Amino acid sequence: MPEVWYMDDSSEDPRSEHHLNPPQFIPIENLYDLSGVEYWRIDVDNLDKEEQYAELRKSRGYDYEDLVEISADTLPDYYEKIKAFYTEHLHTDEEIRLFLKGSGYFDVRDKNDRWIRIKAAKGDLLVLPAGIYHRFTPDINNYAKVMRLFCGTPVWKAYNRPADDNPARKKYLNTIAASA
Repeated sequence: MPEVWYMDDSSEDPRSEHHLNPPQFIPIENLYDLSGVEYWRIDVDNLDKEEQYAELRKSRGYDYEDLVEISADTLPDYYEKIKAFYTEHLHTDEEIRLFLKGSGYFDVRDKNDRWIRIKAAKGDLLVLPAGIYHRFTPDINNYAKVMRLFCGTPVWKAYNRPADDNPARKKYLNTIAASA
């Protein structure tokens, strides 16, 4: 299960943990209410037999997948890509990521615009809702192999903050406010 906590606002290396002092952990079951982010634990070593995963793909219409290995050895223009991933942005579609190997941090904004850090590792499947401000960085190990899932043809356009007039952002804010 991933660890989840509120972040400090330090500008030190983004790959470090960035805990508040004292640390303020968040139970994984509270993540959805705070941010709209959904979480599942998936047995990636037996993905072909994983019923929860198959049902999730079917019920949500995830019909396309690809793999990305995030490391200096496997990702062209690694340092530029990591910089882009760590720039606060949103997407107009859900962002679905299943960690197959390695680990990294997804940072998402909560209802009150505070940063929440999610340390994801092998077997963690996260669904970030369309319109949520977020960013990603590998941790100090600098390696993650991740399956990206999509509904239909992948659209991977990031809208850097500020994008408050984006329709996906407005819909997200209305949805998260309604769940309060």
